[in-house]
Amino acid sequence: MNNWNKSNAKWMILYAVLYAAGTAIVCVTGAIHPVLFVCYQITAGILLSGIIIRAFARVKAPGAAVCLALGMLILLVIIKDAAAWHVIPVIVIAIAAEIVRAVSKYSWKGDVISTAIMSFSSFGYYGQIWFNRDFTYEAAIEEMRAGYGDTLMAVSPAWALPVVVIIGIIASVIISNLTAKMSGLEK
Repeated sequence: MNNWNKSNAKWMILYAVLYAAGTAIVCVTGAIHPVLFVCYQITAGILLSGIIIRAFARVKAPGAAVCLALGMLILLVIIKDAAAWHVIPVIVIAIAAEIVRAVSKYSWKGDVISTAIMSFSSFGYYGQIWFNRDFTYEAAIEEMRAGYGDTLMAVSPAWALPVVVIIGIIASVIISNLTAKMSGLEK
């Protein structure tokens, strides 16, 4: 088992920075078009899963998911967006990933499941589309170009959430396995 050591700790700092930066990129895509905002989980599954699975392969011990989450939380503090609806999901996601990894004894399957869980890093942000529609609409009108809010509401019916989540999870599993194949990670 790859435990924590000085080298792995340095790698985890890099992975935490990449995870936070990747999540920021996922969030920025929503400014391009409302459909991309709705599809955050798919984008996250594609952009973040390779980083996460590499981190989990590097450290097969408790704390890897927490380290990634800390990178995300530090970013939220830096950008002054550490609201409860951002922070709480990141913490819950990290705890869930740590539990899955521990229960699976840090197996490949547990790491892939945990990778899919950790790809939900921006859920507190985009989940607002379905769970706080009025707030999302008002924020879109205030912050985005004309018509963005109306388009966002039109392209985010209730059925879109489970579809986006399922496709995002599938993308995460595929990217995790492709990353392992391309970089020689042990399964």
